[in-house]
Amino acid sequence: MNIFRKLSFVVSIAAGIFAVATASFADSSMPGKGVSVRPIEGTILEEKFQNQIVYRALMELGYEIDTPQEVEYQTIHLALGTGDGDFTTVHWDPLHMVFFEESGGTGKMTKFGDFIAGALQGYLVDTASYEAGVQNIGDLKNPEIAKRFDTDRNGTADLAGCAPGWGCERVIEHHLTEYELRDTVTHNQGAYDAIIAETVSRNLAGEPIIYYTWTPYWVSGVLVPGENVQWIEVPYSSLPDGRVADTMHQGKELGFAVNTLRIVANNDFVNANPAARAVFELASMDINDVSAQNNKMRDGEDSIEDIARHVEEWIAANQDTFDSWVEAGRKAAM
Repeated sequence: MNIFRKLSFVVSIAAGIFAVATASFADSSMPGKGVSVRPIEGTILEEKFQNQIVYRALMELGYEIDTPQEVEYQTIHLALGTGDGDFTTVHWDPLHMVFFEESGGTGKMTKFGDFIAGALQGYLVDTASYEAGVQNIGDLKNPEIAKRFDTDRNGTADLAGCAPGWGCERVIEHHLTEYELRDTVTHNQGAYDAIIAETVSRNLAGEPIIYYTWTPYWVSGVLVPGENVQWIEVPYSSLPDGRVADTMHQGKELGFAVNTLRIVANNDFVNANPAARAVFELASMDINDVSAQNNKMRDGEDSIEDIARHVEEWIAANQDTFDSWVEAGRKAAM
């Protein structure tokens, strides 16, 4: 072999090694390349912000994100359990525990981390009513007190409540029976946005209000606990199906456990995708960031383009954290 043939041979080998190394690097940096992910969301627009942040992390790993299914929470869990979807970011733990168990539990799905911790739920009244002595939902057992919140003049208090299929409606319905409020309180259900918008309007008009809500959500940026409204207590802790949980918050018996939003994924998906699993395990956001973004939506920044900009702003402000999720995903796939 002459010197030129030897040189050509060496160059060919080197090029081959470089090509293999380059492909290997590409595979390790984009372990999700070629994989389509099927996320499932709830129907609340304000949840798209945190959903999109997780999607972005997966996209950095090469995953393709399908158009999310938008269904109620109970259906989310059923779809994950049957493999008709891959993951969700909106499992409220422990509120949605019954949905999780009914859909196959740990045999079908896996819960991850503390995506958003410290989510409150409960009942609130306007501050004037609170100062007048309405500080416990059990007070509404008295028909004369209940009439204070009777907006349709049928003799019962009108509680702005929880939409069917969310999970919170089961707790409220249980409370109405447990605390003997069926004769004096009407649980108004339906489109929550419409119900709560009417509640806000009545408050602005100086009328008494009683309603259920949760955090993070824009409502508490308009009806501000400790200012124009106040959390009220329940007579004692009681949850459906004999469940036991700590429902105290800052010395008040709210009747709902403080929840953590967790990512829940189908077991087959996470077993086949260690990179995605690593992101799910690490992903975490400050609940105050979510509330602040929800308030922007309440103030009119509620288009898909607005939400996309909010996502970009959050990632830029939390770049090191976001990058750590992605890097963990790459390492897990090696």
